Amino acid sequence: MEVASFFLQKPVAGANRLEIHPLRFFRNFRRIREIVLVLITYGFADMVDRLGLWRYLRWGRYILFWRKRKPVKKYSRGQRIRKALESLGATFIKFGQVMSTRRDIFPVDIVEELTKLQENVPPFPSDQAIERIEEELGATIAELFLEFEHDPIAAGSLAQVHKAVLKSGQQVAVKVRRPRVNRKVERDLGLMIELAKLVDRHIPEFRVYDPVGLVQQFSRIIRKEMSFVREAKTIEEFRRLFRNDATLVVPEPFWDYTTDRVLTLEFIEGCRIDDLEGLKSIGIVTKEIAANGARIFLKQAFEFGFFHGDPHPGNVRILADGSIGLLDFGMVGRIEEEQRERLLDLLIAVSQKNVSAVVDVVQILGKPGKPLDIPLLKSDVRDFVERYYEVSLERIPLANLLTDFVTVLSNHQIRLPADSMLLIKAIMTLEGSGRVLDPDFNLSKHLVPFVVALQRERYHPRRIAQRVLGEAKTLLKTTHSIPVNLGNTLEKLSQNELKIKLEHSHLDRLITELDRSSNRVVISLVIAALIVASALMMRPSQTSVWLSGSVYVISSMLGLWLIYGIFRSGRL
Repeated sequence: MEVASFFLQKPVAGANRLEIHPLRFFRNFRRIREIVLVLITYGFADMVDRLGLWRYLRWGRYILFWRKRKPVKKYSRGQRIRKALESLGATFIKFGQVMSTRRDIFPVDIVEELTKLQENVPPFPSDQAIERIEEELGATIAELFLEFEHDPIAAGSLAQVHKAVLKSGQQVAVKVRRPRVNRKVERDLGLMIELAKLVDRHIPEFRVYDPVGLVQQFSRIIRKEMSFVREAKTIEEFRRLFRNDATLVVPEPFWDYTTDRVLTLEFIEGCRIDDLEGLKSIGIVTKEIAANGARIFLKQAFEFGFFHGDPHPGNVRILADGSIGLLDFGMVGRIEEEQRERLLDLLIAVSQKNVSAVVDVVQILGKPGKPLDIPLLKSDVRDFVERYYEVSLERIPLANLLTDFVTVLSNHQIRLPADSMLLIKAIMTLEGSGRVLDPDFNLSKHLVPFVVALQRERYHPRRIAQRVLGEAKTLLKTTHSIPVNLGNTLEKLSQNELKIKLEHSHLDRLITELDRSSNRVVISLVIAALIVASALMMRPSQTSVWLSGSVYVISSMLGLWLIYGIFRSGRL
């Protein structure tokens, strides 16, 4: 829809109203108006119109729009979405970053733009950081640390990091949450949930993306990331899992200096994995680092089922002895054993050119958003498998295979669990980083030992016996519940208490349209009656002329107002 047509239209009232509690509305009115303005600015006026958000710009909206509008025609769809999220601030930027892992849901052009989202957030005043640390830890900076660097070494949308030295001489990194960031995030999450509900209700073509579910998933992720105690516990778990692996360094959390708003960790100093000159200067063999990094990550994902979800170069350090240090454990994923097996089954089925097996894995792993067209799915899977014809498992380009696989899922509106998609994105990031270190790097080569080990474990007699016993218990429980459920149903039926729940869809919009149409008919009849009455009242006397003229003017104004309303609605 053109922007001009947006200003000539009036959305359906009532049903499309943004359902915000009055107190929340007044408290967040400015933020709501800011969101609406950004959407209009970047060419999403049609969405604003369909969601009924126009009312937040009722007064002076023309002036506000023309002052803030930007030439959006030169931008692609993905670029407009990215720029809109950047304009809305930290919470929306993080939402876009999380959504960039959902290649199974969003088109490729949008995902590629979302991966470019960066947080260009200036640090907040160090005096406030020091005040927060002293308040949380109950002592002054001089009492807590031997040294404390006033300037932060890193800053993000949720926190910033200062380097310090404990009284023991241990170098540490002190992560401090931004002031009032929790309140801002919760405000935006509340508004995002309301917007997602409106999108789900009034834009049917967006339901395939499950907007409410996506926002709820994001809410869980960002709330976990804001809890530094949770992050410290995650780090402790990584340290326990890799306690016997000297090639991975996980920073030690210092619990006496950690709260929900302040996190103190062992400081890890080393080179970034993309700093090839720096690595060469300390005598590091980059091919070995690539191999070690692949082994460590695959061990996390396919042995422990607990992995670092964001292994980009900024979160990895190479120490002087060649060991690998991991930073920032705010985003981690968990993969259950069954999901791990299915992902490996996918690789095996592709390497064996087994189309039926791949289709079975797709149906088990994913959740379809609509009824599946199995023949079409098999045809697409066959095309997908043929791209890797005569390619052995250890030579399959894993990132390309997963990209093609997710494209098939997206075409058929099949969704994977969020952690599975996070793993796929992490694997793609890892393979890209590995090729920076070693141009001949192939992650599949390092994956083969894990496939062999998992296959051996799957068919172990002990494992088979456990599965048979578990399925027998489930069957017994189901069999036991059938008579009880059947008895309850018959009892309700005999007492006329059996109820059937019917759910209607979009009737509220129909009722609103009928109500508005009837109002227009009534107004039209009143106007017609007033015009006829004014004509009958017309007499030679001055009073009659004045009275009938007044009635005529009023009826004319009502008529013009009605015509204007019809034109604004776009429905003649």
